Amino acid sequence: MARKASLSGFPELLPQERVVENHVLDVLRHTFELHGFSSVETRSVETIDQLLQKGEIDKEVYAVSRLQEDPDTKKAEKLALHFDLTVPFARYVVENAGYLNFPFMRYQIQKSWRGERPQEGRAREFTQADIDVVGEESLPFRYDVELALIVVDALTRLPIPEFKLRVNNRKLSEGFYRGIGLSDTAGVLRSIDKLDKIGPDAVGQLLKDELGATDEQVRAALNLASITAEDTSFAEKVRAFGVEDELLDQGLAELTEVIEEASKRAPGKVIADLSIARGLDYYTGTVYETVLVGHEQLGSICSGGRYESLASTGKKTYPGVGLSIGVTRLVSRILSQDLARPTRKVPSAVLVALTNDEAWSAAQDVAEHLRSRGIACEVSANAAKFGKQIKYADRRGIPFVWFLGTDDAGNTTHEVKDIRSGEQVAVDPSTWNPPEKDLHPRVVAGED
Repeated sequence: MARKASLSGFPELLPQERVVENHVLDVLRHTFELHGFSSVETRSVETIDQLLQKGEIDKEVYAVSRLQEDPDTKKAEKLALHFDLTVPFARYVVENAGYLNFPFMRYQIQKSWRGERPQEGRAREFTQADIDVVGEESLPFRYDVELALIVVDALTRLPIPEFKLRVNNRKLSEGFYRGIGLSDTAGVLRSIDKLDKIGPDAVGQLLKDELGATDEQVRAALNLASITAEDTSFAEKVRAFGVEDELLDQGLAELTEVIEEASKRAPGKVIADLSIARGLDYYTGTVYETVLVGHEQLGSICSGGRYESLASTGKKTYPGVGLSIGVTRLVSRILSQDLARPTRKVPSAVLVALTNDEAWSAAQDVAEHLRSRGIACEVSANAAKFGKQIKYADRRGIPFVWFLGTDDAGNTTHEVKDIRSGEQVAVDPSTWNPPEKDLHPRVVAGED
């Protein structure tokens, strides 16, 4: 990932880097499916009006002018590439509601495009892995708890450093702000969301300048945001402020339920952090952000929350809760920090060598036997010296080289050489298998 991209913000991976990325994707798919989630895919292009339904965004969207000229496109519809998967998914739910069973549990792994200033972890073309549960008119709160646990399960299986899934509840925050006399709760949340970027002093000044907050209100809002806990003790700290509000009570109860269950099943992984605000207006309850411990400057690698009416037909609403994992951001850090590496950069476990060019057809017979049992292999293209063929396998990371020969009676013989140990043994192409660990490329912990 240290290589300079020829087109800034649009990363390309070498084969060995792609092995690591595929490992991350496979782990996420496997984990999500273990929890009963189905895979969907939405189109890459949306109308700009659709993309902006959740409010104006602070990132550039990439318009698609060529499609705009297509005669099948309505001239009034301006089109752009989607910048996340949440808004397209909301449209997908509304348009396909009659074909879906609710609660609808889906995961979605796709590329998105966004006008970013390219840097590590932030690209203009990037892959996201989203997981959401959507209900029809209502959705039990327990899915807010379950989503946190599923994401912890998925991230724990990846070759990444220790992480913290930080959780808050916007009802708690909004109720508190109302209780201290700040009526523009969305404005306060947007300011609090900047704490990590500009610090408490600057946020306090924003609250005064833009929302007319008093020194006492600023102090109370910042004190609330300073509360963190790995258990439900955060609730006592909030109550100690003496602020009364019905929405605050609801938020406290919901966040307590998340942390209480998470502290049992994922101790130390999920923490209450009342500074988490998530600036997007469509979040209505639980909000999540995830950071890698020691790599906080990378930003959140997984975030999301509860939304009550992002998906709506006007007559019917589809509330949901979901999280999005920044796959490209995660993979960039895994590669740049050598946190994981592949055992080889190609799928092939075996190179079938050629004794002479006339043996090519017989070598293909061997390859056919191996592939029929799921063993990836290659056949040499020409009959170079065995030393050159072995060096070719070594450069590609192929662990085994297969040799065909002839015995005194004219029968074909088969031997396999493990080029790492030098061991060479006679084998039968219809029954031989490599050790399980060599069957496919694996991703292992990187070097210290």
